[in-house]
Amino acid sequence: MTDDRLPQSPVRPAPGSPLAFRWRKWDGGIHWVHECVYLGRDQWGEWFGQPAGWRSTRPGRDFATDHASVTLLPLSGDYAYTHNAPPHPTSVYIDIAWDVRWDEGTDPTGIDMDLDVVSRVDRGIYIDDRDEWDEHRVAYGYPGEIVEHLDALATELERQVTAGLTPFDPATAAAWLARLAAFGLGPGDAPGAGTATPA
Repeated sequence: MTDDRLPQSPVRPAPGSPLAFRWRKWDGGIHWVHECVYLGRDQWGEWFGQPAGWRSTRPGRDFATDHASVTLLPLSGDYAYTHNAPPHPTSVYIDIAWDVRWDEGTDPTGIDMDLDVVSRVDRGIYIDDRDEWDEHRVAYGYPGEIVEHLDALATELERQVTAGLTPFDPATAAAWLARLAAFGLGPGDAPGAGTATPA
C-alpha cells in the first residue's frame, strides 16, 4: 500500500502510534481535536485512523465516536478526507481547509474553512455549510485568491466523490479501515479513555 516513489518525508512515528489531529479556525480559535493513530502513507498522502470509542472534542462538545473512521491528509494541504466505517450514515466527509500540515515532531494541524463535501445515505452527495462559508469569509476576511481556490476545490471534490474516483472510492477506504482494525484498538486504548461521553 505504501509508495516508494513519494518524495522523502519527515520521520514519522510507527503505524499505530497515537496522536491528535488539531483543527483551528482562521482567527486562530480552537476547533475540533480528534484522538487518532497514524496508519501510514500512499501516493495520496498521510492516513490516520480513529477507532470507535475514541474522542472528538471542540469547545462546548466532547464525545466518544460510535464508528471507526480513516482520514487522509493529502499532499496539497487544502482538505482532509474522512471516511466513516459502515453503518455510519455519513460515509464521506471532506473538510475544505487551509494549511493542513504535519510538521516533524508535532501533531497534524489545519485551518477549517467551513465548506464540506458530504455523502450521506439520506441526502446523497452535496456541499455543506455554504451559509457559514459566506459569513466567515467576510467576518474573518479570507483572502480573495483563497476563496476562489477553495470554492473551485469544493466543486471538483464533489465531482470526484460522485464519480467514485480514487482515493474517494470504497475500496481505498476499506483497505485503510482494515489496517486500522488490525491494531485491535478499543475505547480503553484511547489517550483520554474514560473522560468522554458517548455520542
